[in-house]
Amino acid sequence: MTIRPPRHQTTLLAALAPACLTLTLALLCPAARAAAPTSPLVSQQAVYDLGLVESAGGQTLSATGRMSYSVLKTCLGWSSHQRLDIQSVTRKQGEEHLLSDYAAQESLDGRHLTFKSQETRNGKLLRVVSGEASLTPDGSGVVQYRQPLAKTLRLPVGTLFPVTHTARILSAARQGEKDLTTPLFDGTLPDGPEDTYVTLLTWSPPPAGNTPYQPLQKLASGHVHIAFYDRNAHTMMPEYEMGMRYFANGVSDQLHLDFGDFKMQGTLSTLDLPPTPTCTQDTAP
Repeated sequence: MTIRPPRHQTTLLAALAPACLTLTLALLCPAARAAAPTSPLVSQQAVYDLGLVESAGGQTLSATGRMSYSVLKTCLGWSSHQRLDIQSVTRKQGEEHLLSDYAAQESLDGRHLTFKSQETRNGKLLRVVSGEASLTPDGSGVVQYRQPLAKTLRLPVGTLFPVTHTARILSAARQGEKDLTTPLFDGTLPDGPEDTYVTLLTWSPPPAGNTPYQPLQKLASGHVHIAFYDRNAHTMMPEYEMGMRYFANGVSDQLHLDFGDFKMQGTLSTLDLPPTPTCTQDTAP
């Protein structure tokens, strides 16, 4: 899974940098996109409890929340839904309630994506982003936005959609790679893709360690750090960072979300793994 943070700059998560940020030129030259990696990703429905672990400068006095994440495989593609609900108290804004909703459909071959994201703060609608995108075999393509403005943008060579991005991370971890750099387009931004720099910290064979969830106990796992950068800015500082422990099937049981001004930790509280259908023509991821 690749968690999608709230994007609106004036929300409770003003911790997201007011201007988006990017990678250095050395990180902007991904190789042509290879075929989507074969990966044992499974359908999952997960809920995470979120709590404040650090506040830079003490501006965020408290923050709690919950995130639900669902990704279901069908014979036509992957259906994803993420709902992030955070309540906080800050010195500047007082009490705030942020709700972020994201839904997407990604084809099994990783070539087509339809998406819609919506954010509200204290019940007021802030922004809606929706549309569809398609990729050619080298990862270049186009995105056609419907909201907030109807427009068409190009996607650079090597672009990955969210489920394929997760599959590529797991594939790189299994092969012992230490990092991964690629553009990611998930449909949460109204101005195209962002760059991601993924650090693969460890990959341990089964048993996977201290997890109470029996389906995960015999799977390999590893810790991953992902930094997100705006392609249009000129700084090395990431817009947003997150860490997680990934299991070989794509499930995460630990999340670390860094919004800049404060950090939150997510702990898996419920997990359901619905059956994955067996399809006549099954295409990765």
